[in-house]
Amino acid sequence: MTGRLLPTDPSSVGGHRLLARLGAGGMGVVYLGRTEAGALAAVKVIQAEYADEPDFRARFRREVEAARRVVSPWAVPVTGADPDAAAPWLATAFVPGPSLEEAVARHGPLPVRSVRVLAGMLAAALREVHSAGLVHRDVKPANVLLAVDGPRLIDFGIARAADETAITSTDLVVGTPGFLSPEQAEARGAAVGPASDIFSLGCLLAYAATGRPPFGTGTADALLYRTVHDEPDLTGLGAEEDAEDAGLLPLLRRCLAKDPANRPTPERLGALLPVEDAIPEGGRIDWLPEDVVRAIADRSSEMLALPDIEPTAVPAPGDAERAAPGRRRLLVLASGAAVLLAGGGTAAWAVLRDDGGPGTPQARAGRWAVGVQADLSGARKVAGQAQERGARLAVEQFNSRADKPFELTLKTADDGGGAGRAPGAARKLIQDTDVLAVLGPTTDEAASAVLGAYDEALLPVLCVSAGGLILTSQQYRSFVHCRPSDAAVALPISIYLMKQKGALRPGLLQDRTAQTYAQESASINAIMLRRLGRPAYPRVIPAHTDDVGPVIADMLRSGIGSFIYAGDARGGARVARGLAAAGFDGPRLTPQAVIDPAFLELAGEAAEGWLLTASFVDPSAVPAAAAFTAAFRRRFGAAPGYYAAEAYDTVNLVVQELVKATKGGRPPKRQELLGLLRKSRYKGITKEFSFKPEDGSFAGWGVFLHRVEGGRFRFVGPAPSEV
Repeated sequence: MTGRLLPTDPSSVGGHRLLARLGAGGMGVVYLGRTEAGALAAVKVIQAEYADEPDFRARFRREVEAARRVVSPWAVPVTGADPDAAAPWLATAFVPGPSLEEAVARHGPLPVRSVRVLAGMLAAALREVHSAGLVHRDVKPANVLLAVDGPRLIDFGIARAADETAITSTDLVVGTPGFLSPEQAEARGAAVGPASDIFSLGCLLAYAATGRPPFGTGTADALLYRTVHDEPDLTGLGAEEDAEDAGLLPLLRRCLAKDPANRPTPERLGALLPVEDAIPEGGRIDWLPEDVVRAIADRSSEMLALPDIEPTAVPAPGDAERAAPGRRRLLVLASGAAVLLAGGGTAAWAVLRDDGGPGTPQARAGRWAVGVQADLSGARKVAGQAQERGARLAVEQFNSRADKPFELTLKTADDGGGAGRAPGAARKLIQDTDVLAVLGPTTDEAASAVLGAYDEALLPVLCVSAGGLILTSQQYRSFVHCRPSDAAVALPISIYLMKQKGALRPGLLQDRTAQTYAQESASINAIMLRRLGRPAYPRVIPAHTDDVGPVIADMLRSGIGSFIYAGDARGGARVARGLAAAGFDGPRLTPQAVIDPAFLELAGEAAEGWLLTASFVDPSAVPAAAAFTAAFRRRFGAAPGYYAAEAYDTVNLVVQELVKATKGGRPPKRQELLGLLRKSRYKGITKEFSFKPEDGSFAGWGVFLHRVEGGRFRFVGPAPSEV
């Protein structure tokens, strides 16, 4: 993914004409550059303040030397560097394909054969790394790029000589938690040798094969602990009667051995995983699934079509005024995040805008729209359709006002709830210049796949159902979170329990089936209960555990008096039945993912009495929403579902800010509206809305209690916020 150059960026570095930004971090910026011969390169430039530090410059020089020592078709080669320049830089051959992390996130786990071939290629790369006397120390999915002729191992920034001890601290953990070895997790210093890279490779391959890290997700401390003490979660591998699948599982277990001496060498892996069959004569790629190959080809087409961009310049004052009125200008944005290429490999997104000044596309007078990107046909279609209907009702009610200053339309895009269709849905709304703000997406998966694209377009995105903490980040400039995060929604569970007189120690069960959601929900309660002086008895079960009886029995033997479940609806039903069978009738609590008809159906009578926290209300039970509920019934012939009222409130919030910003019958620019939304306050029928301007996260409370009574979820009211 690429981003536009900023006015402060240089136009060239070390003979490379800079075309775009590839990424930025605390230490510097990586640019897409083109040499005089026309070759593309990734150019890392260190920020001036770090370049002035002798120790940092020495570390950068070691990175350059380490990268130059590795010669392998599966490791990205250095094409130029100057560690002694005023702004030190390093150029490597540019690989236009996505990272393994991005490919798995967008397209799902790789087939077993693809993982085996990937393992053989990366083992060959590590063989050369180790032959050069180095240990990479950061082998992870983000550091493997996929190209048409195979993967490339990148980033030797923390690579070290295998026998180097002078710069190795015995109390410093180096690497990426979740993809580092036990010896790295325990900061064993000089004990971190070549075998450490093999463990990291095992983690990477497990991620490629299953779509999840083998030691789960969560805080760094939790990941480090699991890496050292827990067995990896390889659920799903070797389950089928497949020779390749069965062969991959024991191989990964050997790579993930806790004892470095029990791990295979790269040479041994290469012998077990020959890669010659992956690329037959003629060089045609034949080791990746078609959708990933197509993504690589599209990304390559995009890069090849980049224009010969002139140096970035800031217009002199008055230039815009001297331009001919009404003249229109074609903007070609060569950005992977904004472009969202179509299947044919379109290389750029061209939009027309007026010369009214810098900014994003602007809606035409009289044709203003709010977009809805939602799951209207997939697994979460009930929630998506409720949001679309709530938004539609808000728009229709606004348009019925006699004093309305403009007409508003609603435009929808169905993403099916997944990362595969989400970019296309976002592209539809981004390219429609009438759309000034977007409600959605419905799911975290879809949101993660498109927030970068909305950022590039500076198109405000307001989420009412997706709730992961990763979504609320300062890296997302266009995001406005209209609900508390998943962790914040789970937090009142601890507060509620502390208010119960005589409540005994809580049991806390994290179900890895729900992945990040379960981890965030469990972690916030574990931390809060510990701080409040009533630490939980925690347990974690592997994903898709059918028999929860043993873990429930263990928790009951420990003397718990209440029970918290962090997971999904189906897992919650299994736990509810298990607790009922054991005769446990103490407080049983869980956050909102369990508010699903599947929980009621599968748990049956065992669901009765469970208390659940949620970010949404039942509008039929809220007096302030009575008029909305009646209007919804008249319009759609049914009671409003969960998230309908929240969507209604959110669109009315957008309308409020649009009315404020209307000038001379013309709408505000998208970027202007975004700033207004992040600073806004709005009292809706569900809650009061306010946001943190720096990251768009929800600044209010907005957490509610629901209880299972009579075979249905009954709305109780606001959740407690203070002990």
